[in-house]
Amino acid sequence: MILSYASQRDYDAMAGRPGETPWKPEDFAAMGQFMAEFNQELEASGELVETRALDAPVHTRRVGGAPALVTDGPYAETQEVLAGYWIVECDSFDRATQIAKRLGECPAPPEVAASAYADVRPIVESSGELGF
Repeated sequence: MILSYASQRDYDAMAGRPGETPWKPEDFAAMGQFMAEFNQELEASGELVETRALDAPVHTRRVGGAPALVTDGPYAETQEVLAGYWIVECDSFDRATQIAKRLGECPAPPEVAASAYADVRPIVESSGELGF
């Protein structure tokens, strides 16, 4: 699974409420075009299983604790939240990492690109695959 991240500020800018953000409408257009092409290439190679974008953090509910506590809104611990994911089926963890590295080519303002990252995590089918 390849995980990508964004902030509420990024989501606000995408929704036309830029506030204090380096994003411009043309940046989002270029990002959308890149993502469409990226997904088409993965589909054509047969490596794409699924990809989804996630809604803004303000539409998040966190549930936890005992008794269960439900809170609305973005995560308090961090500015960055999961923005979307790709599930890929490929020959190796290294190949999944190569795919994720391509996300660094996605157009973005320089200050956004400088701190952008993606996580690559294997999906396990059973507890025996957890490696501990």
